[in-house]
Amino acid sequence: MPAACRNSPWSIIAYCMTLLIAGAALAQEFPVKPLRIVTTGIGSGSDIAARVIAQALTGPLGQQVIVDPRGNGIVPGQTVAQAAADGYTLLINGTSLWIGTLFQNTGYDPIKDFSAISWILKQPNVLAMHPSLPVKSVRELLALAKSRPGELNYASSATGSSSHLAAELFKALSGTNITRISYTAGASQIADLLGGHVQLMFATSALVSSHLKSGRLKALGVTSLESSALLPGLPSIASAGVPGYESVGMTGFFAPAKTPSSIVNRLNQEVVRVLRLPDVKEKLFNAGVETVGSSPEELANKIKSELARLGKVIKDAGIKGE
Repeated sequence: MPAACRNSPWSIIAYCMTLLIAGAALAQEFPVKPLRIVTTGIGSGSDIAARVIAQALTGPLGQQVIVDPRGNGIVPGQTVAQAAADGYTLLINGTSLWIGTLFQNTGYDPIKDFSAISWILKQPNVLAMHPSLPVKSVRELLALAKSRPGELNYASSATGSSSHLAAELFKALSGTNITRISYTAGASQIADLLGGHVQLMFATSALVSSHLKSGRLKALGVTSLESSALLPGLPSIASAGVPGYESVGMTGFFAPAKTPSSIVNRLNQEVVRVLRLPDVKEKLFNAGVETVGSSPEELANKIKSELARLGKVIKDAGIKGE
């Protein structure tokens, strides 16, 4: 019972009990029509994840769950932030949803304008290098970088992307000076890394795994705090020379702000349950991500901490939006 309803006259208590009963009824009745999950562009990581999760949720919720890809950028977030807070318009989006607000006016606040439902996926990067670089470990790379400040370089995609911030966090925590080479397309990054035109890259496993297996590229470590099943046998960068280092792509499940807690909790229970299904875990693992499944509070707190942590890195490095 809400605090305001305790130690109150019986008429107020009765009113408060009516509100609680109404909230419980709302949760039991929800949903009574199809749900829509807004996400990023067709074929993106968030889009693929949304389709797997939507299919798995349709049966338990008793309603069709439709995936609505809205392209990359700020449009998916804006769409859901402005939607009715009734649980029927939802959002699956990655780190760019909140990190993007550090570089531009997105029209939404990543904390105030959304109700967190669950942290659903995580995706570590791998520190990959061209074989010509004369190092065999993270510690050897650090020694080389410190002996040749500014001479080593790394490939990254857009400003604020996971590959970019993973490298900048690495530089900040290790005290190294490695030069960024910016690309607009992933294919160009890989081509130049394979050709030895750039030396390092913090890449997704899906982007470099085949080249690692063939020996055309080498891997030094993963960006998660611990080793990852996606990249078996590789140490974490944190354990291999840069204590405390962690840079993991996150994907969250959200509703508009002020969505009733009864609906948020129902959606949380269902999505956490489907993320534990073996076939769902396998499909998403094959797409290069690991399932998580968390409470709403854990997702909200993680976003707040990431905004503070990476915001400092961005400010200290003087990184500006493009």
